[in-house]
Amino acid sequence: MLLLMTIGLSAFSLSLEKFDKRVNKPTLFDQGWTFALGDHPEAATPEFDDKKWRKLDLPHDWSVEGTVDKNAPSGNDGGYFPTGIGWYRKTFTLNKADRNKLIGLYFEGVYMNSEVYVNGKSVGKYPYGYSSFHYDITPYINKEGKNTVAIRVDNSAQKNCRWYSGSGIYRHVWLTAKNPVHFKHWGTFITTPEVVAGDSSTVNVQTVVVNHSDRERILSVDISIKGETNDNGPYSQDHSCTVRLKPHEEKVVSKAFKVFDAKLWSPESPALHQAKLTIGRLEDTITQTFGIRKVEYSAEKGLLLNGKPIELNGGCLHHDNGPLGAASYDRAEERKVELMKAAGFNAARTAHNLPSPAFLDACDRLGMLVIDEAFDGWRESKTKHDYSTLFDEWWSRDIDAMVLRDRNHPSIICWSIGNEVIERKKIEVVTTAQKLADRIRLNDNTRPITSALAAWDSDWEIYDPLAAVHDIVGYNYMIHKSEDDHERVPDRVMWQTESYPRDAFSNWAKVADHPYIIGDFVWTSIDYLGESGIGRWYYKGESEGEHYHRNQFPWHGAYCGDIDLTGWRKPISHYRNLLHTGNEKLYMAVREPNGYWGEIKETLWSVWPTWESWNWPGHEGKTIEVEIYSRYPSIRLYLNDKLIAERPTTRKEEFKAIIPMPYQEGTLKAVGIENGQEMESTTLATAGEAENILLIPDRTVLQSDGQDLCYVTVELNDSEGRRNPNAENELTFSLKGAGEIIAVDNANLKDCTPYTSLTRKAWKGRAMVIIKTRRNAGNITLQATSPGLKNNKVTVRSVRTSR
Repeated sequence: MLLLMTIGLSAFSLSLEKFDKRVNKPTLFDQGWTFALGDHPEAATPEFDDKKWRKLDLPHDWSVEGTVDKNAPSGNDGGYFPTGIGWYRKTFTLNKADRNKLIGLYFEGVYMNSEVYVNGKSVGKYPYGYSSFHYDITPYINKEGKNTVAIRVDNSAQKNCRWYSGSGIYRHVWLTAKNPVHFKHWGTFITTPEVVAGDSSTVNVQTVVVNHSDRERILSVDISIKGETNDNGPYSQDHSCTVRLKPHEEKVVSKAFKVFDAKLWSPESPALHQAKLTIGRLEDTITQTFGIRKVEYSAEKGLLLNGKPIELNGGCLHHDNGPLGAASYDRAEERKVELMKAAGFNAARTAHNLPSPAFLDACDRLGMLVIDEAFDGWRESKTKHDYSTLFDEWWSRDIDAMVLRDRNHPSIICWSIGNEVIERKKIEVVTTAQKLADRIRLNDNTRPITSALAAWDSDWEIYDPLAAVHDIVGYNYMIHKSEDDHERVPDRVMWQTESYPRDAFSNWAKVADHPYIIGDFVWTSIDYLGESGIGRWYYKGESEGEHYHRNQFPWHGAYCGDIDLTGWRKPISHYRNLLHTGNEKLYMAVREPNGYWGEIKETLWSVWPTWESWNWPGHEGKTIEVEIYSRYPSIRLYLNDKLIAERPTTRKEEFKAIIPMPYQEGTLKAVGIENGQEMESTTLATAGEAENILLIPDRTVLQSDGQDLCYVTVELNDSEGRRNPNAENELTFSLKGAGEIIAVDNANLKDCTPYTSLTRKAWKGRAMVIIKTRRNAGNITLQATSPGLKNNKVTVRSVRTSR
């Protein structure tokens, strides 16, 4: 049977530019907070004196600002970062235009156990740190005077995660102001029940209109859509209807539009359209982007997007932003998607919790398919204070928070209800999964449902009843069972929701050869904090075993990503991209000789340490292995223009050649060969001693909104401009102008220097500095110094913004 999923996407982003400036606009509420660590219950009252508290803007994560400590309660899972309790406070006055409106606070994410007070009164508590939530604070507001918001955040019960969570108000906060008649929060849903490429498509806009007043209202609801057709011409359509609302009543309004030859959304061409909804004479107005696309999946045909076959080259992804911790700056979230796209990924799994709205907006805009995942576990715990303590009371509210908030994103193709749940062998796991799935379908019946299943014993087949609850079955490290499973359950659609990085070729082959396996999601796409030591290699004499065997301090993060915390793509990333896409055909790196820095020991999620380096002093004349990945039928390897070897690199050789040779300084060159002709080449050259510091900003023009970021790559180069891959010079950074340094990193997860320090050693000849703008325009000049090296500066501009 062919299963069909179509949806129009309405990225419910509360960015100001997406709303009519005259009515009901939400206000970004990130600026002007005070903060203090520790428990201060008296801070809930408006009279409390917080003058000595720290002043800051959101988003904020206090854990990443601290120093890792091997005795920290968060332990190996939390990266040894500090946690605890913290309080936030902010005082504000309503605009005159908002005094007769319904006032609310919308939190995109607070980790965790938050309680919000307005003018000394408790508005509500929300325990799950990954859900977004909204409070109506109208009853507590002083409409003409000052108002005080105080928030207690409690992340002291440890451990409550198996990875780094961060602590605090780590995502945006918005102040909302609505007229009594308004569109319901998360009440708009745009779908495309019919999509035909090059022909007409149906766009259905459904919204909920609320009358919060004490009198009956008869109002018009205007719905307009606009976008581009395939010939780049504009289209627009309008519809109006009349709605009668009794006092305190809400009604659903919907309208279907026929659009001819509209541009369709895909990772290659993420075309977005707009829908504008208005009640009456600007009682309320919202404008939302949406996309038009069709997803089909079956065991016979595999995965089709807009009628075309697509294989998912996916990566799992945690929510943190490396040296920024959990702080969810829009630019940091966007950069994650950019890095994944550049590495050849076309899909992300948000393991194992809800991502930020900014991340999903970036996936919509840049073209990244998403599995949106709710929970790591259900009723049985993996850590003492994890979601199992909340499940029975909160699961339905958190499922609603995920689906209602995210259901309009074009990027999302599937909901995931869990990951390797501990109770998987109990019969009630099937009824639990069914309840979760049914709850999702109440609010969105257009997408399939999955979860990640795993077994560490021989009992895999007993999960068939659980698997049957899902539309697509997630296999964690179990795709070797796929062929037997396909014989037993021939209509099952599968994807590998987690895989070992080292199995890149075999997993690619499974997807390429079997239509019922529609994709692979490696663990992981990008390195992350916490789950310390997963993916590490180590040297004999260091702490033995996997990350879950014992604490692996000073490791405080995961090194299993294809991309490290500075954004550098590891060799395994190039190999995976070469397997899955056609945009990279040749790559070369060098395997670290065993014993060079110690006898190498690998772990389950590691790959052999392999580097873009031809600098191995002291190894002259000894064997070293050059690793070449190629989509050409064969390659040639030269050293100083002398042919060393020619090797086939077909599928039989897994598109790679490993060539042992005696090490000698000089220039190593790999060449792709096709029909006997040399097509393209790549080189590695021995670098001299580091002499210069090179600073490379990812952007030179920033927005002066107090939140824009610039990622500056730091390289230590020789006199010829070649990076010295062994340089570990200590660097000191300073900044002048309209910005500030908020993090420094080098991707070495054994380096426990605080990420807020302005001094850090390079690692493998690299480091990274993250600059944040202030709210004034002007130049920002970063300077890097190091004893014995030529200092360097770089200047970027911060320009005025309307945000």
